[in-house]
Amino acid sequence: MKDEKKLTSEESSGLGRRRFMNSAALAGLTLGVAACAEKKSDGAPAAAGSAPAAAGHGGNASHLKPGELDSYYGLWSGGHTGDVRVLGLPSGREILRIPCFNPDALVGWGITNESKKVMGTKADGSLRYTVADTHHVHASYKDGNYDGRYAWVNDKINSRIARIRLDYFVCDKITELPNVQGFHGIFPDKADPVDPKINYTTRVFCGGEFAIPLPNTGTEDSSKYRSLFSCVDAETMEVRWQVLIDGNCDLVATSYDGKLAATNQYNTEMGAKYEDMMSSERDACLFFNVARIEAAVKAGKFKTYGDSKVPVVDGTRDSNKDPKTALTAYVSVPKNPHGVNASPDAKYFICAGKLSPTATVIELAKVLDYFDGKLEAADKAIVAEVELGLGPLHTAFDGRGNAFTTLFLDSQVVKWNVDAAIKFHAGDKSAKYVVDRLDVQYQPGHLNASQSETRAADGKYLAVGCKFSKDRFLPVGPLHPENEQLIDISGDKMVLMADHPVRGEPHDFIIFKRELVKPKQVYNLEDFPLAVKDAKESGVERNGKKVTVRLTSQAPAFSMREFKLKKGDEVTLILTNLDKVEDLTHGFAIPKYNVNFIVNPLETASVSFVADKPGVFWCYCTHFCHALHLEMRTRMIVE
Repeated sequence: MKDEKKLTSEESSGLGRRRFMNSAALAGLTLGVAACAEKKSDGAPAAAGSAPAAAGHGGNASHLKPGELDSYYGLWSGGHTGDVRVLGLPSGREILRIPCFNPDALVGWGITNESKKVMGTKADGSLRYTVADTHHVHASYKDGNYDGRYAWVNDKINSRIARIRLDYFVCDKITELPNVQGFHGIFPDKADPVDPKINYTTRVFCGGEFAIPLPNTGTEDSSKYRSLFSCVDAETMEVRWQVLIDGNCDLVATSYDGKLAATNQYNTEMGAKYEDMMSSERDACLFFNVARIEAAVKAGKFKTYGDSKVPVVDGTRDSNKDPKTALTAYVSVPKNPHGVNASPDAKYFICAGKLSPTATVIELAKVLDYFDGKLEAADKAIVAEVELGLGPLHTAFDGRGNAFTTLFLDSQVVKWNVDAAIKFHAGDKSAKYVVDRLDVQYQPGHLNASQSETRAADGKYLAVGCKFSKDRFLPVGPLHPENEQLIDISGDKMVLMADHPVRGEPHDFIIFKRELVKPKQVYNLEDFPLAVKDAKESGVERNGKKVTVRLTSQAPAFSMREFKLKKGDEVTLILTNLDKVEDLTHGFAIPKYNVNFIVNPLETASVSFVADKPGVFWCYCTHFCHALHLEMRTRMIVE
């Protein structure tokens, strides 16, 4: 390491920044990892602020020529905006935002009747929730790879799961989990263990992070709090079953054979205060035997809680001591792990330690051996527990036997070889498992690689979400953007390719080849029961105070130049876009009535409102569509 006196001012400030951030983070977490602060494994990084040797070479690859298409899609959680971002990679260009849990002014999500039905409303028709906190996005599988059917994202605040149709890139269903708070981890199954012929996603598993009383009566006695692990049907989006557990759930992973789901647990102490949540030196990776759970539900071996009719089986330690009948298995892992990920070779789950500088490799065949009574203890499924650095959080894979783990405190991504780590853990101290380290800016959380958690992991690109951006972008006041960085992982050394500022606070994401999804560019008119299929069907239909207005749009005009209402009318306005041209979207806004939405080619949408303000209101197209776009209007006259 260089003598600090000989460093340039730029290098010195960079080193000082790292020391400051590490010291502050360590002080805020635990002294338990302080002993590791000065350790350096092989492949230690250069001083903070120094550029990777091949940065110039890698930097050009993310800049596509005008008109050149990206080779990968990325689905990113939107964080507090409650949506999903669609990115093209390697450019990092944002292509679309898919509204799910929160209203969206552009498309009218939360304004149209169709979107409000998906989002959920109160008795008065207002939205049940208008805030969300999305964390994890995952997509459906077939034969171990993404199949382009669905994606799912969670809302941690209100324990909701949204499904996105990837043919139209729209949210079509939202389900609220019963008796769950802090719904965090989410992962679809990759096959159906009950029917081995089904090699596609039929379920989505959901982890409940915050333990609560069941039923939630408000007691302060935290010893009576419990968390639930939930299973949602991928097609109906109904909750199939839940599992009562000791401890809580964090993230979720599933095996390629469909037999196992798992969640890492950071609060096995069941503490209600953060000091209690980090008192133990080890926590757990909790495995669920999916076939046994479904058999128990079928046999009626379950309870229900509160108003929910969802069957809940008992997955606590005391009720699952016999491995031959156990529904669950608790594997001990180091302190407060934050992430569990499945390797593309289908052999291992990896838990990262967070408050331990280690990652734990768990062999899935040995977990199944435990459930079959062939292994004396579930902990024997651990085949490696190796030191990576300070604050390991999440892990991705390149399909060539290497794992990539974020080090939150060290502000690094570490590349390590799983087989070498297993050899090192078994006693071969000559096995060099750390392959490379790369400084990132700063405090990295989630990361994912192209096709990472599929059998087709290709080891091309790695994206990492850095929680702090500090000096990377123009200052914009106290609220900084976050920094998402793209890394080339195709060679032995990681090469930083690009920085992208992003509004907080996104979390997880997936990256998949563009040919795996086949989006439709124009809607099918027959899919909309309310569709006005011909402009001649336009008109105003009155039934007392209930009024239906039917309209079509076809550039550059609406089918009616005006329509008349009476004060107090309860109006449902139906609009169909009859344009069949790709990219020709129309909008519809009514001044003073809080109405604004869009209809894409051959799409139908409707809104309901009370005509409580008399006057003339110019309804106009809000989406630029034609040379006569500004002239595309109709008068709503309320008498």
